[in-house]
Amino acid sequence: MTRRKWIRAAATFPLARHIMAQQKPKDDISTLPKNLPVPVDDGTCRHLEGMAVPAIELSSTANRQVNLARLSAPRTVVYIYPRTGPAGQEPPPGWNDIPGARGCTPESCGFRDHHKELKSLGAEVFGLSSQTTEYQQEAVARLHLPFEILSDANFSFTDALRLPTFTFDGVRLLKRVTLVISNGKIEKVFYPIFPPDKHAEEVVGWLKAHPRGGRTVA
Repeated sequence: MTRRKWIRAAATFPLARHIMAQQKPKDDISTLPKNLPVPVDDGTCRHLEGMAVPAIELSSTANRQVNLARLSAPRTVVYIYPRTGPAGQEPPPGWNDIPGARGCTPESCGFRDHHKELKSLGAEVFGLSSQTTEYQQEAVARLHLPFEILSDANFSFTDALRLPTFTFDGVRLLKRVTLVISNGKIEKVFYPIFPPDKHAEEVVGWLKAHPRGGRTVA
């Protein structure tokens, strides 16, 4: 290669690097990457089964207050999650390294896709996180969720049940856990949950195997 050709080729290196950087695929929050760390049972939810649900009013994305201890549905499924990410943004650095943290959006979409089946099995569905109602309302609209999300921004419900939490970047967040509530008490606890995008199917399977009245649903 002549000196002139080498100089011309070298001049294109920064441009090539810029183009490659622009073409780098984003980490899509609607899907789960491979090789995520799998959460293990740390024992922090073993006390929950059989507990009475605290009569605490929680703000809902439907602009109402919901008391999970006083619902009329035969069963209530409450899937609790850390946070949903903003639309179009990648997870913050280090988020994928926390066992059980990644997957809130796919989990919500799973409950959306199985919502009719869950209702047919006698279960009302709610999501719950410590994010504000205003933030949650954007996610409900964007993901087309047919159920309400509840906000426990002051951790009153969390602390009353001693639900497991963790801290990320100085912010306290709920760990992923699902409660099945019946007659004001916690009947079933799912913890840890992995993979979260398949969790709604897991809940459907449990409801079919444990119907109210004792007859297994095919």
